Amino acid sequence: MPITCEYEYHRPAALKDALALVKKHACGARILAGGTDLIVRLKEGIESPTALIDIKGIPGIADIEEKNGTFFFGAGVTFTALLESEAVKSRLPALWEAAKTVACGGIRNRATLAGNICSAVPSLDSAPALLCYGAVVHTDGASGKKKIPLGEWFLGPKKTVLCEGEMVTGISVPAPKLKHGGAYCKLGRYHGEDLAQAGLCMLAFENRTYRLAVGAVAPTPKRITAVEKLVDGQDLTPELLYKAKAILAEEINPISDIRASAEYRTHMIKVLWDNAAAMSTSRLEGKGPDYGVNSLV
Repeated sequence: MPITCEYEYHRPAALKDALALVKKHACGARILAGGTDLIVRLKEGIESPTALIDIKGIPGIADIEEKNGTFFFGAGVTFTALLESEAVKSRLPALWEAAKTVACGGIRNRATLAGNICSAVPSLDSAPALLCYGAVVHTDGASGKKKIPLGEWFLGPKKTVLCEGEMVTGISVPAPKLKHGGAYCKLGRYHGEDLAQAGLCMLAFENRTYRLAVGAVAPTPKRITAVEKLVDGQDLTPELLYKAKAILAEEINPISDIRASAEYRTHMIKVLWDNAAAMSTSRLEGKGPDYGVNSLV
């Protein structure tokens, strides 16, 4: 399918040049990093930008940096780059595991972490893990530099707080200081290039505190703090897990669509909760499956 709309193509050599172009074209500008979503939307006529700003040639835009215990993923960092980072696998293992479930190898070679959160689809795989790790989105543009907690980033399906004349420059993620185990469990119709029907990330820390976030079962990915408050400071007994399921079901708002019914998603998010709780606590103890194994139902 050809792209039929007309637009200016720009390949800036520096970030300042990209920002100038974004400010100039404002609502008509679209950032091209991986393009796995954008190119499809252009071909389908959903997007008709006046300018396409290709940032892949900007020095450092695809770098992963770690400083003072915090990772910074530039706007051009692909999921493959994330998976190839031993530091990410060691320090942010649940994010690494989530990255492994994104589409297929060919897509991961191009798709970027920043582009994934900018797509803002409810089922995006990176968001539950990023929410659990307390990620912050860095933007720049007409309103100056901003740091936006990921929990404040999503406004609704395919909607974010990013304003006209702004672009995402990267995502910072603090690595937990406490020893932890994590798990990202994804329900799909088949192994491979499929969106999540439900997704759940959980972190279990050595001081018996927990973080939980879900995707594809609400208009936006979200932390489930009500469950966290229930289980914090306690061992995850079968009785406690059962109580948590009732709260979890109240905190989500799934839809019925061609891929799954709301009732099925509600039932399966409870199954994912059991799986993630077992995997994250066993990994905390140095047991359980390797990361990236058994993360799919």
